[in-house]
Amino acid sequence: MVDYNNKRFKPILTSEHSEVTSDTIFLYKQKGNILTSTYKGEAIIEGHLIGLVSDDGVINMRYHQINKNGDLMTGICVSKPEIGTDGKIILHESWQWTSGNKSKGTSILKEI
Repeated sequence: MVDYNNKRFKPILTSEHSEVTSDTIFLYKQKGNILTSTYKGEAIIEGHLIGLVSDDGVINMRYHQINKNGDLMTGICVSKPEIGTDGKIILHESWQWTSGNKSKGTSILKEI
């Protein structure tokens, strides 16, 4: 299992309809296979996620956040890890809003 505890991540690529920007920072905490995170950035005042980590490091998560417009947004996401040549974790994410326009997208986060 990949150890995400106390790791920080930053988006390096995201698709349309995402509210994360290059300044959004995620702080991951992990106990056993339970993962939590707090995050914020230019477009997000406060965000939280909770997920389960599988033996191969894949994270199945749910997230909620309040954006700069004061809207409460919710969604689901699956993150698949890759270890970069520098030893840092890269997360390939497929997500969907469960609120708002319910659009789907992809993002890539890298450990910082």
